Amino acid sequence: MDAGGASDSSRQVRVRFVTKLPPPLRAPPTSIAVPADLTRLGLSEIVNSLLLAASPGHQTQPFDFLVDGELVRLPLQEFLLAKGISAERVLELEYVKAVAPKKQEDPCPHDDWVSAVDGSNRSFVLTGCYDGLARVWKNASECMHVLEGHTDAITSASFINRGVESEGRLHVVTGSKDRSLCLFKFDTSVTVPKQIGAYKILRGHTSSVQSIAVDPSRDMICSGSWDSTIKLWSVEGSEADGDTVSVKKRRTNSDSSGPEESQFEGSATSTFLGHMQCVSAVTWPEQQTLYSASWDHSVRQWDVQTGKETWNMVCGKALNCLDCGGESSSLIVAGGSDPVLRVWDPRKPGTLAPIFQFSSHKSWISACKWHPSSWFHLVSSSFDGKVMLWDLRTAWPLASVDSHKDKVLCVDWWKGDSVISGGADSKLCIASEIGIV
Repeated sequence: MDAGGASDSSRQVRVRFVTKLPPPLRAPPTSIAVPADLTRLGLSEIVNSLLLAASPGHQTQPFDFLVDGELVRLPLQEFLLAKGISAERVLELEYVKAVAPKKQEDPCPHDDWVSAVDGSNRSFVLTGCYDGLARVWKNASECMHVLEGHTDAITSASFINRGVESEGRLHVVTGSKDRSLCLFKFDTSVTVPKQIGAYKILRGHTSSVQSIAVDPSRDMICSGSWDSTIKLWSVEGSEADGDTVSVKKRRTNSDSSGPEESQFEGSATSTFLGHMQCVSAVTWPEQQTLYSASWDHSVRQWDVQTGKETWNMVCGKALNCLDCGGESSSLIVAGGSDPVLRVWDPRKPGTLAPIFQFSSHKSWISACKWHPSSWFHLVSSSFDGKVMLWDLRTAWPLASVDSHKDKVLCVDWWKGDSVISGGADSKLCIASEIGIV
């Protein structure tokens, strides 16, 4: 068997393959000798051969391998040497399905840069665009609705009732360079009218809105702005929350006739002060705690009830993106004005050093998202035009996706096994069939 192109078959290591995958994918537990310079591709070839011998109907697939919880990304002998593991003992190799997209779906074209994506709804994908419009895509392929309300580029967009449809209706919030946030509600079963106007506009920022996040209860929204503030807004409310104004329904043609509809204008319930420059990213993982990242090089934790900063970490780089994840959503990942994706653990006292750093991008990092159900997996996008998949158990990317022809501006997971991204090439791209167990 030519497994991995071993050049020196005289040096061997005894290994035992183990897995937590279901029985059809379990290799015999006996130890075997393999060439010491095998890579993970060679090891994967051996496992597939063992599985094929036990079950002739087995479909060959790529695997990754872990030793003591760390993914093997070097030739086996080099990995053992680097980790100080003896090659004399039987090495237990746990194999898992390799994480990499198997399919590239047809991209969804836009009229300008795609600056925001949200994949938290399994049936619909939300995009924000520099043409000032948000779009809702059914199954990430058909544009069902165009959301109108902004007068400048959209920078951020989010489903409010994410993950589920509330009685067949979707609830969306968008943020824009026009300094406002817009709220939309619409019925997913009705395709006419395709253009949907905002039912509520939230004003109060004095510069561009750069980031938004929805609280876990779905009752509140926070926004970060180039005015260096974070503002909190109520999703629902009465006329007491703002003035009611009457506006013409927006149309895509020259016919401006038609009934007038009521539109609310809301104001912020509170403002958090502390950042010195643009608040580029916000995330709201727990009801009473939110995090922010800024061009002032800091990541900050806030107590929602008091509006006070409870943790401040300076990383030395202007930051563009931020997310929380890992076990109990206790880890923070951020990226910014260098090619390095960094992960911190705020629970570790006395140190502000990252616990993980990933350095394979070639330019600024524009977005990062933790997988919704995996402690280990992350996705990032960069101005280098690439989307990369990461696992905390190795410093090397699991996969690099080259769907875009220009800067990638935003990225998110969708349906647990797909990655959606938008870029300066004016496309929404979908990489699917990513096997994350």
